[in-house]
Amino acid sequence: MSYDLDFERPLLDMDKRIQALLKKGEAKLKPDERIQLRELQTQIERRTREIYGSLAASQRVQVARHRQRPYAADYIKLMCDDFFELRGDRRFADDRAIIGGLASIEGRSVVLIGSQKGRETKEKLERNFGLTHAEGYRKAQRLMRHAERFHLPVVTLIDTSGAAPDLEAEQRGIAQAIAESLFVMAELRSPIVSVVTGEGGSGGALGIGVADRILMFENSIYTVASPEAAASILFRDNGQWAAAANAMKICAQDLMALGLIEEIIAEPLGGAHRDPATAAASLKEAVLRHVGELEELSADCLVERRYERYRKIGAYATEVQAIGALS
Repeated sequence: MSYDLDFERPLLDMDKRIQALLKKGEAKLKPDERIQLRELQTQIERRTREIYGSLAASQRVQVARHRQRPYAADYIKLMCDDFFELRGDRRFADDRAIIGGLASIEGRSVVLIGSQKGRETKEKLERNFGLTHAEGYRKAQRLMRHAERFHLPVVTLIDTSGAAPDLEAEQRGIAQAIAESLFVMAELRSPIVSVVTGEGGSGGALGIGVADRILMFENSIYTVASPEAAASILFRDNGQWAAAANAMKICAQDLMALGLIEEIIAEPLGGAHRDPATAAASLKEAVLRHVGELEELSADCLVERRYERYRKIGAYATEVQAIGALS
């Protein structure tokens, strides 16, 4: 896999030299070439750790959007023993931007719902680039109520730049569908664990993101508006998206410090796209652990704690109040 992000350019030369040596084959390498290969591999790993250990928010945005980053369907294949997809909202159609159904993870049954962007052009169009329409949220609501009826936990995997913004979405009631999702998740009497695996964009993400526990991958983002949209609003220039991203506190590390998420899931060196299997193993471990903890609580306790969790968000003190408290 190539180093195709702009901040990875210092790694390109080393990678090319490594690939040239590997092409010769282990048996054909001379002793000095084997030494050179080991040194280059050590150097590229060290340099990668340095680069990824100090990424700016704008650089994490690039990693979160990487075209080879695993999507919900990839994680389902890698971490589920079995998955039975359920389709349709029973009102209008099946929105392929949302994938959901019954899953078994290490023998534990869950209802799993996730955003799905698609990779090739045909699939991207079929999935609407991961932009969910009203029927997608209504499908998610149907699956969540199914989980509640059969006492199953809900796991949602979030990776979308937002809800569908087109005229058809408005005609089919996208705003109402998202609002209904917020209401359904707020009062659902089943444990809910949400994981931001890539982009968590605006109401599109929040529509399947009201949860008891919210986790984020190390290089994912969660934001009320895309950096480009924020730059367009704040600076009248979406070309300043990097500055907006760095100011918006949209990375997992920022949101953890603000108390908005419960855990950051570590990614393989260089991002989840470099080793999807390892990323999926980390995701599975975190999901099972949090689901197990939540299943110890009664349904009444779950709903009450979820209510308190969201009531605490946004607490602040004005300068006058802070001065008064000190006097």
